[in-house]
Amino acid sequence: MQNTQEPPTGSDPGLNSGSRWHRWEPHVHAPGTILNDQFKGADAWEKYLSKIEAASPTIRALGITDYYTTDTYEKVLAAKDKDGRLPHCDLIFPNVEMRLGIGTVKGRWANVHLLVSPEDPDHLSELRRLLGRLSFSAHNDTFNCTKDDLIKLGQKAEPQLSADTALAAGATQFKVTFQQLIDVYSASEWAQTNILIAVAGGETDGTSGVREAADATLRQEVEKFAHVIFASSASQRDFWLGRRAATPAVLRERYGGLKPCLHGSDGHDHDTTAVPDGDRYSWIKGAVAFDTLRQAVIDPAGRAFVGVAPPFRAAPSQVIAGIRIQQAPWAQTPTLALNPGLVAIIGARGSGKTALADAIAAGCDATSQRLNSASFLVRARDLLGDGAVRLDWAEGDPSERRLVEPTTDPSIYPRARYLSQKFVEELCSAQKMTDDLLREIERVIFEAHSSAERDGTVDFDELLDLRATRLRQAREREEDAIAILSDRVGLEREKEAQVAALKTQVEQKKQLIAGYIKDRDKLVSKGSEERVARLGVLTTAAEKVRSYLRFYANQEQSLLALQDDVVDFRQNRAPETLRRTRDTYATSGLDGEEWSPFLLKHTGNVDSALAGKLNKARTDAKTWRGAAPAPQVDHQASFIPESENVSEASLGLLDAEIERLQRMINVDKDTATRYQTISRRISEENGHLERLTATLADCTQATERARQLQADRESAYLRVFEAVVAEENVLRDLYRPLMDRLQRAEGSLHKLSFSVSRHADVQQWAKEGEALFDLRRQGPFKGRGTLEEWANEALRRAWEHGDAAAVGDAMKVFRHDNQTALLSLANVPKTQQADYRGWLRRFAKWLFGTSHIVIRYSIDYEGVDIRKLSPGTRGIVLLLLYLALDDADDRPLIIDQPEENLDPKSIFDELVGLFIAAKDRRQVIMVTHNANLVVNTDADQVIVASAGVHPPGELPPITYLSGGLESAEIRKHVCDILEGGEDAFKERARRLRVRLDR
Repeated sequence: MQNTQEPPTGSDPGLNSGSRWHRWEPHVHAPGTILNDQFKGADAWEKYLSKIEAASPTIRALGITDYYTTDTYEKVLAAKDKDGRLPHCDLIFPNVEMRLGIGTVKGRWANVHLLVSPEDPDHLSELRRLLGRLSFSAHNDTFNCTKDDLIKLGQKAEPQLSADTALAAGATQFKVTFQQLIDVYSASEWAQTNILIAVAGGETDGTSGVREAADATLRQEVEKFAHVIFASSASQRDFWLGRRAATPAVLRERYGGLKPCLHGSDGHDHDTTAVPDGDRYSWIKGAVAFDTLRQAVIDPAGRAFVGVAPPFRAAPSQVIAGIRIQQAPWAQTPTLALNPGLVAIIGARGSGKTALADAIAAGCDATSQRLNSASFLVRARDLLGDGAVRLDWAEGDPSERRLVEPTTDPSIYPRARYLSQKFVEELCSAQKMTDDLLREIERVIFEAHSSAERDGTVDFDELLDLRATRLRQAREREEDAIAILSDRVGLEREKEAQVAALKTQVEQKKQLIAGYIKDRDKLVSKGSEERVARLGVLTTAAEKVRSYLRFYANQEQSLLALQDDVVDFRQNRAPETLRRTRDTYATSGLDGEEWSPFLLKHTGNVDSALAGKLNKARTDAKTWRGAAPAPQVDHQASFIPESENVSEASLGLLDAEIERLQRMINVDKDTATRYQTISRRISEENGHLERLTATLADCTQATERARQLQADRESAYLRVFEAVVAEENVLRDLYRPLMDRLQRAEGSLHKLSFSVSRHADVQQWAKEGEALFDLRRQGPFKGRGTLEEWANEALRRAWEHGDAAAVGDAMKVFRHDNQTALLSLANVPKTQQADYRGWLRRFAKWLFGTSHIVIRYSIDYEGVDIRKLSPGTRGIVLLLLYLALDDADDRPLIIDQPEENLDPKSIFDELVGLFIAAKDRRQVIMVTHNANLVVNTDADQVIVASAGVHPPGELPPITYLSGGLESAEIRKHVCDILEGGEDAFKERARRLRVRLDR
């Protein structure tokens, strides 16, 4: 159970750690109680006092209850003051119980209790005067609420009764009218200052038993008049805290405010004394003083609780229980106990507030990159000497650090989160949205996921990479594919453009060859026609063989290059690919030999296949090349018989036979030379024609290939956006835990939202495009900026909000409507064909480029991106992150002046609720000048800093005074030091509709 005991204060004002939870017993009877006294035995008082002294948990405050009188209260008080009993009970106060003239469904009367402050030395006499103003009419007489009149009332009914018995009878009969109680209480300033009204909430003798329709309004008025409800059920407590059907606003309207529920044992015998049903103890947070009960009326949710143990807050291991500033003469209060809840450090400027915050942060290793030239530890560095800080933790070993050398190593995990002024100002600077602020946002988003959902990652970037890397890689692959396909489309378009010219060249080449053939035919002598015909057949066959040889030569070189590529693949590329794969998927869990199967290898014996293919190419080339036959003496003898198929002859035989025929056709040497020259040109031009024809065939098919490549490019373009949309969904899934929580939230937290959006930098895209065009020409895209306007109109919405199909459709429409106009603006003349072909490729890459599309995630406040918020509003967002959303971080949170750059309304509307919520789950230590952040957050501990005269060359002496807001002295300091302190107390009372005495 959380430690509820106040540390011993001694003479050190710093050891008062403010408001702590203590057990109160607000409703317990004592021996001699007027009604239903079941305390038996001669030692009844000894047993009674011993029972309270031995109670566990320890009772620190006692409300001694009796009907209309205070006799038993006075006896208990005397036992403590005179006999030294009840040493742990620091507060004993009267609880005067009386019956209202309002019946319940159980046949009883509704009870009301007057809880009286004992702080006034004359409280008993003043209480008797007040009670004496209450009266009850019966037996044709009026009886006042005094002991004597109660005895007379009892004896009126039964004259034979003794005084004690008549007192009980009179108390049974005496009933106070509700209106009379209101009138008497309202007419007494003393009563309003010193008495809190409590009513029972049960059915037997409480307001829940008042159910008749006629009494419904009366019941509401009784509950409205009360400050405290005696009830222990969870449903009753939730109702009076505004957590049921009636909201806090409704409770304030109908009942005057929220009410604390308390529960006592209502013991009338030794067995039930200090033993409430179900161990439902009353816990009140604050000093053991009646003023603390008043504070519980002001803040019932934060200061009153019924249960086995007080509310659990920060884990003890994450609570700084105390600080000791050592070897530091300037620290006049070297030891301070710290509250586990909200600690507010206040004081005039230069009083030592930040000095204490810096020292605590240094002890937690939390000052790295958080201190600037204005911080205490930096300004006082030369005067700190051997000063050190020791922090004691509620659980665990203490930590001790030197003040002159606070930890600056960011790798050391800080035991607290310190929001110094420098840190907050930098995160929320007006100039830019800092990376630090985005990192803090991402950290909170990451920690909103459970450990199981984090898949073993340690931060937001790693989790995002884990979820999105595959999609990002897919996008990169598709973008690369688009670039490659655009190059290929450009090449095919170039080939398309060559078709007409190639056709012309083919025809010209054919005509040229035909002319050469005619020229050669003219050199043929009469009677050689048959030989010429034979020569033509042989020449055609020789050209065919030469084409074979060209093919085999190219094949051989290609096979040799492929062999080199295989070697390079094995030696370099495959191992490097495996290394990159291992680095990329290092978290796969594979290691050592498990990666061996991932080494890329050819599926078959490529070496053998290549060697066989290369050998065959060389063999075939050798066969077709053949060898020149030996010269013949008889030129009439043919090297190739007429009966043989010349298409199967080797080039050596064909050339020899061609040469033989040429000599026979042309007998004179000059004619023979000319004939051979023309024949050689015919052979060469036939080779050129063959290549031109092959090129023309390839270019003729370019249109269909380009069409298919364009379709493939459009598909890749769609796949890019499929990957983009998928990554958006990954981010939304990462945000979902917080987004769901924000949608359910109320107040300031509800104003916060996270958004994932696709952003198209149309300006960048248009600027890159404009670099390709001559914008001086007439047309829809003339002049700079017009392309951006068109893109904004036609493409932006699809780029930023559409799915892949919508983006594809938008681009198709844009191309259909504008591509011709854009092509006409090329800043490269079409006449410069090579340059223009390169321009077309650049144009396609730009048109289908996607580098301008980025996924942007942001935090929004009231629908406005944090990048566009003022520094003050960014400060609110930052505090929302730390105070309301950062559930996973349970370390102490130290904040230096969170109100900086915020207007007073923002402080009240936005921050107060955040601090109230945060202090319920972590220790918060706050330096502030703002009264609202102290008063309306109901700070658990207020540390007042003050500095003495500043001696030359030394630090001024600094003292600290500590306590809770239930302390009148602390409240006075708050009012005197903090601007608007008194107004804050008044506003708090007005807002909560409670009565404050001071």
